[in-house]
Amino acid sequence: MAQPKLPNILREERTSVSKTIRIKDIITVGDLAKKLDIPPAQLISELIKNGVMATVNEKIDFDTAQIVSGEIFEDITLEKEEADAVGNFEARQKREVSADAKERPPIVAVMGHVDHGKTSLLDAIREEDVAEGEAGGITQHISAYQISYKDRKLTFLDTPGHEAFAALREHGAQLTDVAVIVVAADDGIKPQTKEAIRFARRAGVKIVVAANKMDKATSDINKLKQQLHDEKLSPEEWGGDTVVVEVSAKTKKGVSDLLDMILLVADVEELKADYDVPAQGIIIEAHMDRGKGAVATALVEHGLLKTGNYIAAGPAYAKIRTMTSTDGKKIEEAGPSMPVVLTGFKSLPRFGDTFSAHQNDKKAKQVASDAEEARGRSGANQELTSTDLIAMINKNRDQQAFNVLVRADVQGSLKSVIDSMRTLEHQEVTPRIVGQGVGSVSENDVRLAQSSGAVIYGFNVSVPASVKRMASQEGVTIQLYSVIYELIDDVKESLSTLLSDEIVDTDLGRLVVKAVFRTTKSAIICGGEVTKGKITPNTVAIIETSDGEKVEAVIEKVQRGQQEAKEVVVGDMCGLQIKTDKKIALEEGDRVNVIKREVVSRSI
Repeated sequence: MAQPKLPNILREERTSVSKTIRIKDIITVGDLAKKLDIPPAQLISELIKNGVMATVNEKIDFDTAQIVSGEIFEDITLEKEEADAVGNFEARQKREVSADAKERPPIVAVMGHVDHGKTSLLDAIREEDVAEGEAGGITQHISAYQISYKDRKLTFLDTPGHEAFAALREHGAQLTDVAVIVVAADDGIKPQTKEAIRFARRAGVKIVVAANKMDKATSDINKLKQQLHDEKLSPEEWGGDTVVVEVSAKTKKGVSDLLDMILLVADVEELKADYDVPAQGIIIEAHMDRGKGAVATALVEHGLLKTGNYIAAGPAYAKIRTMTSTDGKKIEEAGPSMPVVLTGFKSLPRFGDTFSAHQNDKKAKQVASDAEEARGRSGANQELTSTDLIAMINKNRDQQAFNVLVRADVQGSLKSVIDSMRTLEHQEVTPRIVGQGVGSVSENDVRLAQSSGAVIYGFNVSVPASVKRMASQEGVTIQLYSVIYELIDDVKESLSTLLSDEIVDTDLGRLVVKAVFRTTKSAIICGGEVTKGKITPNTVAIIETSDGEKVEAVIEKVQRGQQEAKEVVVGDMCGLQIKTDKKIALEEGDRVNVIKREVVSRSI
């Protein structure tokens, strides 16, 4: 068992034996206590001392574990277990299928860097124009489509490109069989391209690279292939196993080749699912509709989902009232790999929740209730990060809060907006989310914002006229956005205004005193030689006296000979009129250091 910290007086009396413990990137408090060989209560007590009200099942990251264990033991070093080598990620768990399983359509995630043409490529595939309808030309949430090609079905997921949507992209990768990484051949691999590659590998899915914008004269396919090789995605023609298809969403060049390659990869994978089983799948979007109530976009993974089925999705349940394809056509049933839009939920399901069909309303309600109870016990499975820990430790310090209330069109977007806001936390200021929800801004939102002094941020939502009037009367600010980075920039700017200004001192010059002509309680007139830099009027002087005292004063006038000067430089003899708050015993040989003091606005 590792030895706890000893009082200073006793530490020299024992020989410390260092011990290294390897842990995963995320670990529960209970598991960490077991590895440290201490009671969980002791570890929880240490967390509480630092302001963290933790439970034995709370999840903490590696940095947090390191901070807390370091508070208890001096001779223990934590090491992070290395992730799998690149290209060797464990495949995602797949449901076992029966001998009666049938072929199902492949699910394809289209991923990549913002503005590299993901949605435009899907437009070319579907011969529709979706990209122009996207705010700022950027996909704002996961969209699902199913197309027919050569008498076969393919399901496509279009994932957002902006950095704030990392969680949505990772869900997109987890849902798929094939990941199409779209890279603009004139721009090359970018940070979000690398992120998409990482997500796809972690999910254990096959990767096909679509080299887009090949119609541009500036495209460089060889440079792109070299970048892919550097990312351990060596093209087939270079002896690797990564398929690179040259395409142009604008001219539709190579689109059919891309679809053929996706089907070929899918055939090699032998994708199958059971049809004659209760339906299962995952919620990929959810929002409130004024006429329909809770509306969810779901992806069926197994079984046949039918209108009238009872389903549970996390703590939400429904009797499916209507079911439509993602292009708006009413349907009665949906099989594996098909995305559908469902109504009939009693409450809004969460983005990422799995759903299952049940034989009756009572069973669906029970499963939903059990899920809600389990989620409550685990604290909604939230992970405590080192950032959270440090924030809690510093909670008693002076930190201003910028209260916000967030409304978004769908659950996925709401999560991305809130996660992005949390990245703006600063030791002096922080966004505090006092309310959140999906759907239009309501009168209750205005009341909450008024009582808490919050600003309401709406993402892709509307504000009824009556709510606008109420907000105006109550003095509540409502900011509406359709592009996420514009919303985050606004929050960042608002937080920056709460930061105190920074005082910046810049060294200008130095003068060695040669003579003191007059000294009073409020002023000094002296002369000397400039030995460094320059000296100008209306600057700050730090006077260093022979007895080691340092006194701050202000240089009111600078004089060269009989004339006032705007500045004097190294080698000049000059006179200074200095304003002080107290009488200073200035003597020959003392130094006057001159600085320029500015007040600079800070930003997050």
